[in-house]
Amino acid sequence: MKAVTYEEFGTPDVFELKEVEKPIPKDNELLVKVHATSVNAIDIIFRSGASLLFGFTKIMAGFKKPKCAVLGFDVSGEVESVGKNVTKFKKGDLVYGAAQKPGANAEYFCIPAKYCAIKPANMTHVEAAAVPDTACTALTFLSDKVNISEGHKVLIYGASGGVGSYAIQIAKLFTDDVTAVCSTNKISNAKSLGAKSVIDYTKEDFTKNGQTYDVIFDAVGRKKTSYKKCKNSLSKNGTFVTTDLESVFFRRIWDKKVKTGFGATNTEKLDFLRENIEAGKIKSVIDKTFPLNQTANAHKYYEEGHPKGKIVITAI
Repeated sequence: MKAVTYEEFGTPDVFELKEVEKPIPKDNELLVKVHATSVNAIDIIFRSGASLLFGFTKIMAGFKKPKCAVLGFDVSGEVESVGKNVTKFKKGDLVYGAAQKPGANAEYFCIPAKYCAIKPANMTHVEAAAVPDTACTALTFLSDKVNISEGHKVLIYGASGGVGSYAIQIAKLFTDDVTAVCSTNKISNAKSLGAKSVIDYTKEDFTKNGQTYDVIFDAVGRKKTSYKKCKNSLSKNGTFVTTDLESVFFRRIWDKKVKTGFGATNTEKLDFLRENIEAGKIKSVIDKTFPLNQTANAHKYYEEGHPKGKIVITAI
């Protein structure tokens, strides 16, 4: 099968399209014929060899050279075969999911069944491949880390990116009062996703407008904002939730207003997302699509910064 491989850390130019051996599913895995995958921040981290989260990313990706020759965590495709312990899926099922170990930048990908679910019927594979990692991250932070209820004021910082675009829609499942923070050219997109109000960060600093919020979700990380900067914009019992674990690693232990952690993809969350997607409450925003042999260009485009939604790679 064809796969995009890399043998050393570096720029997107380290990628090479090669013929590699087709994987064989383990007892708890599905072999999926990949229709589409997407580019996430973790792909960039793995490819570059960056040391983040106090070096944890190096443990995952490798120290001197990559542990995994093929990247790609998200997948949408058709089940080719299943391991002997898999009972919820069968050959021919159309599925989507995100694994903890990469390998989806290829024609076939083995993924544990617990990280998969049946694909939303009203989505193409391109649209479905954009969902798992980022939407499950948004869902984890907005449902597991905090308890949002109707009437709560929620602010999404970085509302136009992969996590942020789903965060608007997921927050809307719990409350109508959702404010999005993004740049000028992303305002219409944020409004179309259901944001009640939108703040253009190039023209206004939301931390200085006198408004307070019950939840402020930093969906960007990378120290674009901080709890210190946002704390006066929190209501009395408000919570600052961030994907930037490093920035609040110790503070979260003693400050109950701060929550962080990791996104979690599993069948239960994917089923929840599918139900809301099929109900028309959640959709994917695709910025650009690249074929498998242009994976390097997909990474370059991602690293140019500020994509409007997700970048998807098609294998068919």
